[in-house]
Amino acid sequence: MIGIIDYGMGNLRSVENAFRSLGFEAFIATAPRELDRADKIVLPGVGAFQSAVQTLERLEWPQKIKAEIEKGKPFLGICLGMQLLFEIGEENGICRGLGFLPGKVTRIPDVSASGEEIKIPHVGWNQLSLHRKSGILGEPGDGETAPYVYFVHSYRVETDPAYVSASTFYGADLTAAVERDNIYAVQFHPEKSGEQGMKILKNFAALPPQTSKPQARKELEKKSRKAAYKTAPTYGGCFVDSFPRH
Repeated sequence: MIGIIDYGMGNLRSVENAFRSLGFEAFIATAPRELDRADKIVLPGVGAFQSAVQTLERLEWPQKIKAEIEKGKPFLGICLGMQLLFEIGEENGICRGLGFLPGKVTRIPDVSASGEEIKIPHVGWNQLSLHRKSGILGEPGDGETAPYVYFVHSYRVETDPAYVSASTFYGADLTAAVERDNIYAVQFHPEKSGEQGMKILKNFAALPPQTSKPQARKELEKKSRKAAYKTAPTYGGCFVDSFPRH
């Protein structure tokens, strides 16, 4: 059973219908406690980073999401849902993200390295470059042409290359997919990406839960213990210029 998180900022029904058309049970989770009956979780998202993370915090989603990831349930972030997983977002001011993965979200450069003007947002079909074997994307050199998928975004994820499973080129190399342990995320919209997108959703839906405690969950638990000693909010803390950039 796939639980799709409803926090008012995502094309939920199209994601739900995509899974159902593949033969998988899926439902829209409107409250954190409803994730108890899900064995996989999807965080979609369309909109601005700052308002999204503040809405998630107000509706008490972050702690529940973290707890379900720690249980080993496969988790998929889509578009804004991928960006929210990281530590810092720079859209409309500096804002803390959920911090489940290291990295930050910055605006896509509007000029390429060669001086070419780049139209923002990045909208339309673009080809993936697979960096390594992926639980949902397959692996480089598997005999198939790298897929084209559908993007709509103005901001990009900057993270450790070890977590990047695919990129795409739009004036510069942009992170298109990341994964670590049972956390998976894609910048594009698989539900709008035709046959290739449906294949990615099918691969995610078929993933088994993780029974051992992977590194990502260990780090989440370590983060949680450290947060208990801080007076600042763990999520949704937004600043204009006071947060250090890195």
